[in-house]
Amino acid sequence: MVDAPHPERHGGKSTVTPPADESEPPYGVRRAIEWLLHLIRDRMVPNVREFLTTRQFLVWIIAIFIGIGAAYLAIVFRKLIGLVQLPWLGTTTENVFTAASEIQWWVILLAPTLGGLAVGLFLQYLQPGKRALGVADVIEARALLGCRIPVKAGLGSALISAVSLGAGASAGREGPVVHLGATLASFLEDAFKLPAAARRTLLACGVAAAVSASFNAPIAGVLFAHEVILAHYALRAFVPIVISSVAATVIARIHFGDFPAFFVPEYSITSYWEFPAFALLGLTCAGVAIAFQFAIVASDRVARSVDVPLWTRPVIGGLMVGALAISFPHILGVGYDAMDSALKQQFPLYLLLVLLVLKTVATAITLASRFGGGVFSPSLYLGAMCGGAFGLIAASVFPDISSSHGLYAIIGMGAVAAAVLGAPISTTVIVFELTGGYEMTIALLLAVSISTGFTQAIHGQGFFLYQLAARGIFLKEGPHKHISRSLKVSQFMIPVDKSVADAMAGLEEDATWLTPDDTVEAALRAFDRTGNQRLPVVQSGDTSKLAGWVDHLDTVNAYNKALIEASEEEHK
Repeated sequence: MVDAPHPERHGGKSTVTPPADESEPPYGVRRAIEWLLHLIRDRMVPNVREFLTTRQFLVWIIAIFIGIGAAYLAIVFRKLIGLVQLPWLGTTTENVFTAASEIQWWVILLAPTLGGLAVGLFLQYLQPGKRALGVADVIEARALLGCRIPVKAGLGSALISAVSLGAGASAGREGPVVHLGATLASFLEDAFKLPAAARRTLLACGVAAAVSASFNAPIAGVLFAHEVILAHYALRAFVPIVISSVAATVIARIHFGDFPAFFVPEYSITSYWEFPAFALLGLTCAGVAIAFQFAIVASDRVARSVDVPLWTRPVIGGLMVGALAISFPHILGVGYDAMDSALKQQFPLYLLLVLLVLKTVATAITLASRFGGGVFSPSLYLGAMCGGAFGLIAASVFPDISSSHGLYAIIGMGAVAAAVLGAPISTTVIVFELTGGYEMTIALLLAVSISTGFTQAIHGQGFFLYQLAARGIFLKEGPHKHISRSLKVSQFMIPVDKSVADAMAGLEEDATWLTPDDTVEAALRAFDRTGNQRLPVVQSGDTSKLAGWVDHLDTVNAYNKALIEASEEEHK
């Protein structure tokens, strides 16, 4: 018989452990349940609450409609270009120079001229701002204008650009389509009254959808929106931008089919000894990109110095472009058919070099004359001609190891466009998706990096940022600079309703005041200059009435809050 256990004695007290309550879970399970509850309460619930507060699910839904809407707008835009060119070219296709080669010289001369007359009258009497808008205006809207793009100006710009390109003006169609997609996004943002971060994301959705629908390049559309418009990569923005890009691509492929913009023969790199040549091509493309931007800047300054009525400028420019196109109709319009011929090695060396120069001149004249259009397609065009010419020269010098000059044309397209746009990543992917040629990846990356680096060394920024800098908007200096110039006193002042005389009673006679439209930069300078901790804010239109007060600490806090929000948006 086994004896019953007896308690051990320690200091006269029993150490027998009472029987466990079988209704409670084991200790390890309890710890797991507590950890799970802690995770739900402290991590998941706040994340879900923030997701709902920032209306992210609504942003995803709106992104779908932006993608679909932007795709149809891009389709309508292309159709409108075709309708404008039909009366004088007899075709609605993009085979512009082929059709122009078969018509009378005076038609080629008159078409851009009459198109310029229509554009000039529209600019003079109907278009807000007296100019067509483009990618740079979308960047400005994102950085400084709360992502607001007036619908009237957006639609007017699209119409101007469609008439310009249909009449033969030498520019690109992608910039106007990007602005059109952004206009749609801005309209929907206003309709749903979304917060600032969501507005910026949806603006990028409109841009991504426009690029995807224009090029049949969904990946490039996503990257372009992040690289050029948002100027950062964030997971929160990635999802709706991809949704919008995919939706636009599906619609575009339903209508135009699933194929690259250019049908390129199979090209491959013959030898790894060619890579010094690819590096030299990148340097050559940098020279082309630099010259192209200088040509645009110089022609714009010349045009501004000529005192003629606004409506006559597109007429004069159209006449000049038409005169150049009589002998070389390859420079008319977007130029996709000429690029296609260069990629298929159908142009001799002299023609490639001539078109390289004439397309630069024609595009500079077009943009300086205030025709509508962008620089994306002209950049690709110049790259194709430059690369093709370089490849022919390389083949004549090293015939045994040189690849086809069609390969060099593809690489040149990416190198020049990346340098002009200041968007090397998205431009590289665009060239891949445009041509379907992924075999030359290393060579393209090498040429793009060298071209972009040397162009940055000379110009310091891409073409879009240059356009903004010419208007006094400097975004390359970082978010702290454009926040200091975009955050207004009206956003953090303390409003009051008193007369200035009463408000100034306790201040010095030469007291400084601000207006609601002054920037936080001006406010901080005023505090530093006066040494005051509080400054009055008078109404912008009537300086005899007090609008409110601004405290130095409130100004600093508002500035810091905006910087923190910008940093958080870039990393979420």
